[in-house]
Amino acid sequence: MSLSKHQQLGLSDQNILEMYRTMLLARRIDERMWLLNRSGKIPFVVSCQGQEAQQVGASYALDRTKDYAAPYYRDVGVVLSLGMTARELMLQAYAKAEDPNSGGRQMPGHYGQKKNRMLTGSSPVTTQVPHAVGVGLAAKMEKKDIVSFVTLGEGSSNQGDFHEGANFAAVHKLPVIFMVENNQYAISVPLNKQVACEKISDRAIGYGMPGVTVDGNDPLAVYEAVKQAVDRARTGEGPTLIEAVSYRLTPHSSDDDDRSYREREEVEQAKQKDGLLTFKSYVQDQEIATNSELEQMEQEIREIIDEATAYAENAPYAKPESIYDFVYGNEGSTR
Repeated sequence: MSLSKHQQLGLSDQNILEMYRTMLLARRIDERMWLLNRSGKIPFVVSCQGQEAQQVGASYALDRTKDYAAPYYRDVGVVLSLGMTARELMLQAYAKAEDPNSGGRQMPGHYGQKKNRMLTGSSPVTTQVPHAVGVGLAAKMEKKDIVSFVTLGEGSSNQGDFHEGANFAAVHKLPVIFMVENNQYAISVPLNKQVACEKISDRAIGYGMPGVTVDGNDPLAVYEAVKQAVDRARTGEGPTLIEAVSYRLTPHSSDDDDRSYREREEVEQAKQKDGLLTFKSYVQDQEIATNSELEQMEQEIREIIDEATAYAENAPYAKPESIYDFVYGNEGSTR
């Protein structure tokens, strides 16, 4: 009897079920955030819908007890995989004082959590890349078995921060994995107007590192690519550039109207390849979970999100005087 794809990768049925559950949780949290935004309860949403498969597949290839990540603003699947909770995600969406990312100071989607080794992000795109490379440099200097994982959109791969970070990591053979989440659009600019090369991964040769393009709708393909990159990094072979190709199923953000730059037919066609749907089919085909078990999972996730939403909505905002906390030179911080 031949082994299934996940068994060939060394993953158990339980691993696959956990991956699917995390993908589903990410999607349902994102959907709830859109509803909250449209009802005027939270200010902003940058969506992960259509990219959960690559985010979760990649994260499961990391050692989540020691590796570092620098996620970008769509990475709900990444931060959930690395240990952030639904409640914590809702606290950041509501900008409440208990928000572990910034205490309500940052815009939603700006992740950072010390206990789970996530570097804090900021609104200017790609600034997380040099930071992730810095972690890789520190790991090498201190001779620590740490891999630094950074994500970015394909539009971000055109920024100077990306080129400088990738070049530095390659020259110094740092344990860094660059994963470009190619969702086909840099806000309203389609891929063919962003780059002239066939693949984003083609750029890797210019830095002197391996580059690979994978189906971002297949979490197992992404897991395999990232696992190989992790193994390279741990043995001192340096960085890897991975391009995971999927499609952004929503507008760029809750402030965007994507009907002005792409046809509805294009979006509907992309939905047929949605990684959440195709991976659910894989779970069913492999008889990893029954339909009733998957329905129970949906119910449990709904209850988790309901609780997280209610908690965050009723949680207090930061006190006005805390505005001076963590400001350089301030000695009066309250925590």
